[in-house]
Amino acid sequence: MRKRLAVVTTALLGLLSPLAFTAGAETPGTDADAPSAATGLHVSDGRLVEADGSDFVMRGVNHAHTWYPSETGSIADIKSLGANTVRVVLSSGDRWTKNDPADVQKVVDDCKANRVICVLEVHDTTGYGDQEGASTLDSAADYWLELKDVLAGEEDYIVVNIGNEPLGNNTASQWAADTTAAIGKLREGGFEHALMVDAPNWGQDWSGTMRDNAAEVFRSDPAGNTVFSVHMYGVYAEASTITDYLNSFVSAGLPLVVGEFGHDHSDGNPDEDTIFAETERLGLGYLGWSWSGNSADVGYLDMANGFDASSLTEWGERIFNGPNGIKETAEEAAVFSAGSAG
Repeated sequence: MRKRLAVVTTALLGLLSPLAFTAGAETPGTDADAPSAATGLHVSDGRLVEADGSDFVMRGVNHAHTWYPSETGSIADIKSLGANTVRVVLSSGDRWTKNDPADVQKVVDDCKANRVICVLEVHDTTGYGDQEGASTLDSAADYWLELKDVLAGEEDYIVVNIGNEPLGNNTASQWAADTTAAIGKLREGGFEHALMVDAPNWGQDWSGTMRDNAAEVFRSDPAGNTVFSVHMYGVYAEASTITDYLNSFVSAGLPLVVGEFGHDHSDGNPDEDTIFAETERLGLGYLGWSWSGNSADVGYLDMANGFDASSLTEWGERIFNGPNGIKETAEEAAVFSAGSAG
């Protein structure tokens, strides 16, 4: 398949109560041309690229590894359906059983063996300020530092998603300061990986806080190697809301991924067809939620019935086999074709 060209060269689930989208001010154009670390996956001209400069567009799904550690065949199954990326749920031990370095090493090895890029995320931060027991981004950064020996040298294959949906609605105003501090802590600790940072408001950024402060946060990263992630559920029920949000990052030259989205949700019905079409048109990545094991209280979001790749749900059929879906648009990372995976 062809390698996508960058569409712009200047410069994308927790539980959420139903909320109305609040349009913010237009994001001013920004210069996101900070020097990028050329180690592995990195940001260049507002795009996520590989070490050789190949454009990399994530096309994949989320897998709830920390809650289903015995489902060891899931990454292979997801790859068999065409995905080039798997976002893997981990726990720092603040809310769920901790995924220790040996377990994370197995996840990394599994991703590499199955030729998918692995986005690793800490889920314990979900909804901090609204959710009792949620941990801070600072705590999540400490967990990543514990994993440094496992992740060092894997920059071609791993993106570190510092914390899932790290702030709820009551604490959204802390997003820029907390995110900047966590990025700085990891860089000072020697991390050279591409970092991914989630939006506040349980990931949906209905307040526009991430959108309006993303340029400042990007500039705070001395490596210039931070990717932003929005989660699209009920807030994104209208096509115009989706297109406006995605285009605000593209126009600003800032790298964006839709890190989670579904075909339905307890807080409303997202317009998944527009998410698929617009991310493809703009060359932006997406990672659907989620492979299997969801509870009914957030909507039926499983892609596979009982972790069975041969038994896809309606949502699974849509994301893997539908228009602008994974099978049609995913391209395997160039690093695997180069045969350098160890």
